[in-house]
Amino acid sequence: MTSVALAATDGMLSFELTIASEVFGENPRYDFSVCGSAPVRVGRFRLEPDHGLDRLARADTVIVPGWADVDVAPPADLVDAVRAAHAAGARVASLCTGAFVLAAAGLLDGRRATTHWAHTDVLAARYPRVTVDPDVLYVDNGSVLTSAGKAAAMDLCLHLVRADHGSAVANAVARRLVVPPHRSGGQAQFVTTPVPTHDDHPLASLLPWITARLDQPLTVEDLARQANLSSRHLGRHFRSATGTTPLRWLLTQRIRRAQELLENTDAGIDTIAEAVGMGTATTLRRHFNRTVGVPPDTYRRTFRGQTS
Repeated sequence: MTSVALAATDGMLSFELTIASEVFGENPRYDFSVCGSAPVRVGRFRLEPDHGLDRLARADTVIVPGWADVDVAPPADLVDAVRAAHAAGARVASLCTGAFVLAAAGLLDGRRATTHWAHTDVLAARYPRVTVDPDVLYVDNGSVLTSAGKAAAMDLCLHLVRADHGSAVANAVARRLVVPPHRSGGQAQFVTTPVPTHDDHPLASLLPWITARLDQPLTVEDLARQANLSSRHLGRHFRSATGTTPLRWLLTQRIRRAQELLENTDAGIDTIAEAVGMGTATTLRRHFNRTVGVPPDTYRRTFRGQTS
């Protein structure tokens, strides 16, 4: 069972702390605990840790929630404990402004990282050895991960579950929490959830129609015709609802379907390419590598055998 320790101290943000508790604390596949040097005040609540901060070094994964006041240096004992946990082999992930704790511990030096868009300039100025990316939801460096603010913290937590146990488990968690199951880390911080919220939305019936036909060649004109819209109006509705263009959204769905097939089937790359409308393995590999960051074969080796 994977152990996840949440580092808690005065000044943490309750929203991010609660997200981590919901994703990992309510999941029987994880041994979840809260670690702190003393009872802490989180917003209006008082939290009693399960263990001291020294317990972080025994965890498989350490979660550092958002830090409320980035103008104040995080406590030295927290910084030391997070640094020691990483040195002991823990995977360390920060949510929102928790990146300031990781940066103070030196874990982001020479690495790409992100945080809430309102504080990326401060993080970059204070820690010049960190490559701060203000335009993504989260950054996965393997043993060190950082997320942008608020909802992006949920995206990163689900990404960790997906990495540990595969898409089926991550999707089940997302369904329980009524959130999108997967948004890639490279997605812009301001992109809205790519699902219309009202049945009378012009895309409400179109998007399921598209996802049922990912194996087919589809053009903007095909989508506009199905939605009874002009191509121009279709593009406008897509940008409003998803933050991107129709073809970019379609490509994202094809990649997600390819991920599911790589994780859950033994189908060859050529077969998967046809199933997701990419045509050839070469085309799939090019788009997959550009979007996900690794080739399909590498992705499959990473996730196969981790869905139990």
